[in-house]
Amino acid sequence: MEKTLASHTQLATPRSAPMATATLPAPSPVLHGLLVAGSLWWREIVRFYRQRSRMVGVIASPVLFWLVIGSGIGSSFHGEGAATGEHYLHYFFPGVLVMIVLFTSIFTMMSVIEDRKEGFLLSVLVAPVSRSAIVLGKVLGGTTLAASQGLIFLLLGIPLGIRFSLPVLGLTVVTVFLISFALTALGFVIAWPMESTQGFHAVINLFLIPLWLLSGAMFPLAGASGWIRILVRANPLTYGVESLRRLLFPASAAPQFPLGMSLTVLTGFALVLFGLAFVIANRRSKRPAA
Repeated sequence: MEKTLASHTQLATPRSAPMATATLPAPSPVLHGLLVAGSLWWREIVRFYRQRSRMVGVIASPVLFWLVIGSGIGSSFHGEGAATGEHYLHYFFPGVLVMIVLFTSIFTMMSVIEDRKEGFLLSVLVAPVSRSAIVLGKVLGGTTLAASQGLIFLLLGIPLGIRFSLPVLGLTVVTVFLISFALTALGFVIAWPMESTQGFHAVINLFLIPLWLLSGAMFPLAGASGWIRILVRANPLTYGVESLRRLLFPASAAPQFPLGMSLTVLTGFALVLFGLAFVIANRRSKRPAA
């Protein structure tokens, strides 16, 4: 009787219902990609500013170069602005600004090689993360650093007589951003297939320094020989230097190209290199990532 009662009691006792667990909706692929890109962007900035010697060297070397070369040539400069009494320090200023942007952009992307050696890049590649988000985060991080370093150097132009109206300041920031974005994407394209920093430096010395020298940064286009003029006009960096010179020193600059044309070429240059970075990063390789 007791066993029967116990069995009836067990049957009558209702089973406890399973506890409901709250589940958060998964973020959309676009939002997820933006979060990954933002994390990589912030990582690039923190890494750069933790290395104080690197931060100082990026600005100090070009500034020293600008002062020594600019003061050495000085008033003996006979360029396009010589008739207005332009000093070579004024003419050379936009070229040095582009040099700072170039050095910061390119050497920031050396972190791609370092991340591969440390295993961080492999951990990101095997994660459920779009490679496009990796490219976006790395390139935006380098662009932010390069543009900020260039704008810091721009403050040295105030003693040279540079006066910024709001439209000029806006166009100058846009120009510096486009140059930074294009050169950072170029640095990513060079660094992605590289296995060592030594090879990266070799490519820099072989390719990027002549790219800067043939941008009209050190000498005017009018006084160059014919074949140099062709190379300078074919160099997209020329249009960045030309835009900055026209914006910063409108009284003494003798523009070779319209400002709208220069900004259009810079925009196209940046988009092509950014697209190339996407293609290279999404290309499957049999070589291990670490």
